[in-house]
Amino acid sequence: MKIIRLLQGSDDWHRHRILYRNASEAAAVMGLSPWQTPYQLWEIKTGRRVQEQTFPMLRGIELEPLARQAYEAETGRIMEPAVMVDGDYSASLDGITFDLERILEVKCPLKGRESETWKLAEKGLLEPHYEVQVQHQLMVSGAGHCDFYVFDGKTGVTVEVSPSEETFGSIRQAWDEFWKFVVSDTPPPITERDTVMREDLAWREAAERYVLAKESAENAVELAEKAKERLVTLANHNREQGFGVAVCRFWKGKVNSKEEVRVTVLKQQEGEPC
Repeated sequence: MKIIRLLQGSDDWHRHRILYRNASEAAAVMGLSPWQTPYQLWEIKTGRRVQEQTFPMLRGIELEPLARQAYEAETGRIMEPAVMVDGDYSASLDGITFDLERILEVKCPLKGRESETWKLAEKGLLEPHYEVQVQHQLMVSGAGHCDFYVFDGKTGVTVEVSPSEETFGSIRQAWDEFWKFVVSDTPPPITERDTVMREDLAWREAAERYVLAKESAENAVELAEKAKERLVTLANHNREQGFGVAVCRFWKGKVNSKEEVRVTVLKQQEGEPC
């Protein structure tokens, strides 16, 4: 484990995140993230998509210093933000003590005390996606405890989380499986959550035209098959033609020969019609 000099949010930090297995991505890798699927994360890791900065994310970045100050005032602990790596694994910490024994993870949910995150924290619990993120941070940092601090803009509630070796193993296994897709440039399985619903007018017009054309094509195939059957019924000789269509009968095989009928639309062609 080592601390690297990176300013969180900087261009260098974003480039760093592309190359490493980050704590904030662990839930997506394990299929637990409410916001990101493995396929969407794969797009980011392979340069096909840029990580979007959503309003909740920007709000969390804005409130994080205030939350850290509130936490420090409540606990008397001094926390310094840090980026840590351990092999291929990385964690951008909202804070770590000088003795490296305790880390801090801040959450600032939009609904504050009405959020599920706050309500669970009051009971000493974390949502599964946050539990995985915190365990990843503990795994990388080697710290003995993480204070998960949920902040409503003024005050907060803290849940102390201890390391879980069992969860560490699950995280590593999930990352190893996911990284195979990154290295091979092969997308992981797409889920229903990867479906993008289109409601714009251009898509609607194109979709409606396609549906109509598909139905017309299917009807045309059915009509053509019926017309073909009628032509075969009308043909009494081994080769007949007229009005741009030819019907040819021939037999395949010397023993137990089987009759085959071929109907051909005549175009401006030379040679035999069938």
